[in-house]
Amino acid sequence: MINEDERRILLVHLRGADGMCTGCRAWWSRLAPYPCWQVEWATSRQARTITDRFLEGVR
Repeated sequence: MINEDERRILLVHLRGADGMCTGCRAWWSRLAPYPCWQVEWATSRQARTITDRFLEGVR
């Protein structure tokens, strides 16, 4: 299940028309390519949660 921090990150840090992260530009005036490290963190947390949930059923 996605937590509130992950949801917020994924809602704000989107790919801009120029391929840069819109959240990084808006919050920190930083040009960061998309996916930025915040998006990578949030999606890795989601994948880890899904994998853990799947593996619990196998054990």
